[in-house]
Amino acid sequence: MSKKSTFAEGFEAVRLQTLGAEINLVHGGAGKPLLLMHGYPQTHMMWHRVAPRLAEEYHVICPDLRGYGDSSKPESSADHAPYSKREMANDMVEVMKELGYQQFAATGHDRGARVLHRMILDHPERVERACVMDIAPTHHMFKTTDQEFATGYYHWFFSDSAQWPTGASDWGGSRILPH
Repeated sequence: MSKKSTFAEGFEAVRLQTLGAEINLVHGGAGKPLLLMHGYPQTHMMWHRVAPRLAEEYHVICPDLRGYGDSSKPESSADHAPYSKREMANDMVEVMKELGYQQFAATGHDRGARVLHRMILDHPERVERACVMDIAPTHHMFKTTDQEFATGYYHWFFSDSAQWPTGASDWGGSRILPH
């Protein structure tokens, strides 16, 4: 279903079904496709000032990632896989395919940049050009951590659940440290 958008002149609002979610998006312009993915806690609206200018040269697609804005919020699971960057990247590849694009340029900000990074790893043949904005290279940073970094960014280590003992992410109290 599509309708005129309040996002910007010349943009159309559309909802597209993927395998795992219904994605709300706006698109407009003509030319090569350019996918713009928002960050946290934004929606597609974060692009409202730049998208019209880009639409002078590109077909600009601004979706709400699953779980954000007017896109659907699928049930999660114990491992949160339905909200993984991989699933979000798959949604975007399906959206672009539905719009008729096998290959495209993409930009991601914050959470959208991490989705784009995953997309590049899983679907390198789809992404012709990429711009990731406002993310730190966390894999490299964790691998090269020293005392100064660990002290300044101690809170990041709470996010690295792959390093926790089995079950620690359940916050079962005594499960975090053995007796």
